[in-house]
Amino acid sequence: MRIVVQNVNRAKCTINNKIVGEISRGFCVFVGFTHSDTKEVVDKMVNKLVSLRLFDDENGKTNLSLSDVNGSILSISQFTLYASVKDGRRPSFVDAMRPEEATKMYDYFNECLRNTGIHIETGVFGADMKIYLENNGPFTTIIDSKELGL
Repeated sequence: MRIVVQNVNRAKCTINNKIVGEISRGFCVFVGFTHSDTKEVVDKMVNKLVSLRLFDDENGKTNLSLSDVNGSILSISQFTLYASVKDGRRPSFVDAMRPEEATKMYDYFNECLRNTGIHIETGVFGADMKIYLENNGPFTTIIDSKELGL
């Protein structure tokens, strides 16, 4: 499982020019799943995500978490996080979880996020989404379950 976390002042997701998800201060997260991901991996990744301290405190140090700043999450599914360009010029997506399973994992991921009490907005799995965001910093972090030993 991979999550790209962007610290944002605001973010929104539109489909056909209609806003389907919108947040102010918080994280815009792009999440992708691979074949070996399980609910246990999602549980641990959600815990890691919501406990990250990526917001500045009064001294300008990154010491504050989402809950400390009353932040929200805009969650966007993105299977292309598992694209490989190792061979050739066209990306291969063989490492991305099949859509049938990935949509269930994405729904579970968002359910787990909601269970933390943090306000969550989402895109629509598999839709042609347009994402608009204003980075804060910019500050972008990548969380990979393999790097965490999950």
